[in-house]
Order: sequence, then C-alpha cells, then structure tokens
Amino acid sequence: MMDWKNKRVLVTGADGFIGSHLVEELLEKGAQVRAYVYYNSFNSWGWIDSFSEEKRQQLEIFAGDVRDPNGVRTAMKDIDVVFHLAALIAIPFSYHSPDTYIDTNVKGTLNIVQAAKDLGVSRVLVTSTSEVYGTATYVPIDEKHPRQPQSPYSASKIGADCIAESFYRSFGTPITIVRPFNTYGPRQSARAVIPTIITQLMAGMDEIRLGDLTPTRDLLFVKDTAKAFVAIAECDALIGQDCNIATGEEISVGDLAQKLINIIRPHSRIIGDEQRLRPEKSEVFRLLGSCEKLVAHTGWSKSRTLDQGLEETIAWFADPQNRANYKSNIYNL
Repeated sequence: MMDWKNKRVLVTGADGFIGSHLVEELLEKGAQVRAYVYYNSFNSWGWIDSFSEEKRQQLEIFAGDVRDPNGVRTAMKDIDVVFHLAALIAIPFSYHSPDTYIDTNVKGTLNIVQAAKDLGVSRVLVTSTSEVYGTATYVPIDEKHPRQPQSPYSASKIGADCIAESFYRSFGTPITIVRPFNTYGPRQSARAVIPTIITQLMAGMDEIRLGDLTPTRDLLFVKDTAKAFVAIAECDALIGQDCNIATGEEISVGDLAQKLINIIRPHSRIIGDEQRLRPEKSEVFRLLGSCEKLVAHTGWSKSRTLDQGLEETIAWFADPQNRANYKSNIYNL
C-alpha cells in the first residue's frame, strides 16, 4: 500500500470531470497534489473553482498546456506520481478538428512520458478510453481485445497508448495505461449522454432529443473510477500493463434515457435528432468491459449500483447553480 502522505502527485486535466474527482480522492489520501489546469486568460480552474476554499488551499495549481513540452517538464519537477488525464475527448468534435486531437492527445502524452523518463518519475498513469476497442467483437471486452479506430478521437488515443507503451518497453519508464469505460456523475460535461438527458428534462422539455438509442454502454460512477485510478497506482504488478476500469454490465442508451425520464419527468418522450448521430461505421454499438484484471490485482470493487449513482447525479444537477452553464437547448459537440 502506497503512503500517499509522502507523495508529490501531479494530475493533468485536474480541472475536468474525472480529474477533479481524482484530485479530491488524492487529497483525502493525504497526497501533496499539484493540479495541472488548462491555461486561459479568465484564470478559470475549471471544476476546481467549485471546491471549498479550504480544499483549494491544499492544492498547488499549475496552469499550462500539455502540448507545451517546457510547461510539462516544469510541472513535473519534483513529482513522484503522475496521473495524466488531460485530453480532448468529444468524438463529434474530432470529426472536423482531428489535428487538435493529435496535438493534445498524442503529442501531449509524448511530452508527459518523455519528461517522466528524463526526470525519473516513479509512477505514471496514462489515461486511455474504451473507445479504442470500438464496437465489441467479443464480450466482455478485456485488455487483449483488438483496437479499432472508429473515430479520429479513438485513433488519437490508440496513438497515445502506443507512445506510452513504447516508453515502458524502450526505457523502462514505469507506465500503466488506465482504460476507463463510461464514467458518469456530477460535473460531467454536456457532450456526454447522461448530462444531455438530465439537463433537457430539468429544463422542462417534453421532447428529449437524442441520437441512436441502440448502443450499449458500461457505466461506472465517477468516484468509483477515481478510486480505481488510485488502486492501480498502488499496484506495482500493473507497471507496463494496460488495465480496464469497467463494471461488466451494460445498458442501452434508450433504456438509460427511459430510466432517467421515469425518475425526473415521466411524461417526456424521446425523439430522434439526426445531427446527434455518428456516421454508421464510426458508431461504437456495444461496450461491455471486463474488470477481471483490475479486481485480481487490486481487489477494487464499485461502491454504487447504476441506480444509486444516477440518483446522486440527478441530485447534483437538481441544484440550479450546478447546471447554470449547461445549455440544454442546443447540441453540444
């Protein structure tokens, strides 16, 4: 078991959805956290701005851009453990801006692992995605499943995974590739399906606009995802490995939407919206992950059922202040 109280930790993408929850988990463990946030002229720290003042005071904030190797190297000085989550993740946006995905996801990851090698960082976790598997050719999807780049986003993440793996194989850099399936919960961006549904329902809409209802997803509450990241970091046997974070359960988008409708606004109905459809060959129709490797090595288990996690997520969105910046009346790429 790692003694986090003696560890200096860097979290890239700390201002984002999973990153902000991971920062909180690490603070609870007593780690000294340097939060790498995306530089902007508004001096916004993303979701870290929603933390209590007491919690923010425990953090060291580093504003930068993972595409900048000098900034990455500066942020990683004197760091023991790196959790690399910073990435562009919206699939529809990757269709017309693929260059930015290569720059951020592939080159950004290269900057992280290069600095880790040169600075002698003791542990690096590089965040992947279940999208690298594409539509399941068999289930449950384990770490040996073929990679299928069905979008520029997934291609960029496959490239980032390969860069990370090559540094382990070439230089012995202590890297683990962490592969979450479909994380959900408070603070998730509007480009994801659950916030899309909830915010439309809470805006009083009788017609909920969605794309394809048939794809299935393997959904895990964000706090359980954050705990899995920490458990993986504590496991030396997973160095040089990739590791899924999944539940081994699936639900279709249509059934998920109806579940939320029944809870929030039962008389609403779903209507199709063509602009929300992925190109047919790009849609990932089935994601059902195996967490066997994660459980075998760490003993991790989820703390919430899907229904419990959705209740907690709905409760968070019920606060008007929390959903103030969600634009439920437009399609968010």
